Amino acid sequence: MVNLVQLGLGPLGQKVVRFALQRSGLHYVGAVDPAPDKVGRDLGELCGLKELGVTISKDLATALKGKKADVAIITTVSSVAQQLVQVEEAAKAKLDIVSTCEELSYCQGTFPETAAKIDAICEAHGVSCVGTGVNPGFLMDYLPCVLTSVCQNVEQITVRRFQDAAQRRIPFQQKIGAGLTLEQFRHKVSDGTLRHVGLAESVRMIAACVGWKVDNFTESLDPILATERITTGHRMIEPGMARGVEQIGHGWVDGREVITLHFRAAVGEPESADTVEIRGEPSFKSTIPGGINGDIATCAIIVNAVRAIRNAAPGLKSMLDMPVPGYFQHL
Repeated sequence: MVNLVQLGLGPLGQKVVRFALQRSGLHYVGAVDPAPDKVGRDLGELCGLKELGVTISKDLATALKGKKADVAIITTVSSVAQQLVQVEEAAKAKLDIVSTCEELSYCQGTFPETAAKIDAICEAHGVSCVGTGVNPGFLMDYLPCVLTSVCQNVEQITVRRFQDAAQRRIPFQQKIGAGLTLEQFRHKVSDGTLRHVGLAESVRMIAACVGWKVDNFTESLDPILATERITTGHRMIEPGMARGVEQIGHGWVDGREVITLHFRAAVGEPESADTVEIRGEPSFKSTIPGGINGDIATCAIIVNAVRAIRNAAPGLKSMLDMPVPGYFQHL
């Protein structure tokens, strides 16, 4: 039996709870979300389940009072700087940590000073910590790393994730700017509140696996504009409005582009697919037609990583350091 505490109970956190409770051997003893409309409610009731007898608390100390937990699942922020405080609090409570924080997925390469702090905190308290999800955490980094296992030589890696955002949760559609005017879209880009987080981390995770030292990383971000009225998303999208975002990350080694990550998410995207293309010996392309549903996959990999993190050595980990977080029905 692994006792869990859930930190963050937005739509994604609630789905994680529902997924976790379908597995034998996972049990919730605590939940944290400071939102006034959630504090004091029963965790099961909030998540659309039967009452679990677990009251949502405003902070971790209150949630754990008189209880013993093993793993903290954190579904809160994308910024590793903001996540640091939550990780430290969980580590001091002797909890292993699985988080959806995108920048945490490979902050070893993008925020090395913060990564060193997290690693030291976790080692000091004998716990492990990993950031994961569908992307970053799997499709655009861990999966291509695994596919290089059959290669004698690798010269270039290209990953494309094209998805119809109408199939994703509303907060995701909002995050990619679906339904904004072009002016609103550009304003959110300029203030840093609209972008897919994680391409820089994914590039550096791949590079670390292959043994490339990335000396330059560049990234473009552009709106995908509607050419006709779209009604399949969370709101009406008129022609000329943004229906999503297109971001491309480029990793360079010695002046040569060796990693290209092409992320395109938009309401009404006609051909969803996830593709990894490797040029080397051998050269090949692997495509998942229709693509992987991001909300299902993120919640599933978070739950599956619970077993893996319990078997990891103390410290900050990436997916490259973990036992394979494969599916399990029973612990």
